[in-house]
Amino acid sequence: VQLQASGGGLVQPGGSLRLSCAVSDSGFSITEMGWYRQAPGKERELVTSITLTRDRTTNIADSVKGRFTISRDNAKSTLYLQMNSLKPEDTAVYYCHAKERRFVIFYDYWGQGTQVTVSS
Repeated sequence: VQLQASGGGLVQPGGSLRLSCAVSDSGFSITEMGWYRQAPGKERELVTSITLTRDRTTNIADSVKGRFTISRDNAKSTLYLQMNSLKPEDTAVYYCHAKERRFVIFYDYWGQGTQVTVSS
């Protein structure tokens, strides 16, 4: 699985950005995808994720609930993160993530990261 993230940049507080993650899979089953972020001096944290099994369960961090939305375009093999009402504390490198199942073993894949800076 290869993940290519894009869409980061500099935005003013209250603004919006949409991150994209192009996915090229290996032919095995991707069971979950999501977005993580890492701010300077902090650990990488989950922003939001979605399972690709039948139940389509989503998880989202309390800090972004109501502002960020995850979605997937199957036809374009692309994962999106729509970020609205951005705050300075959302400043971080954002990574897309995919979990792949090969028979009974799960593998984690990461995109290269895209910088999001929220500042006036």
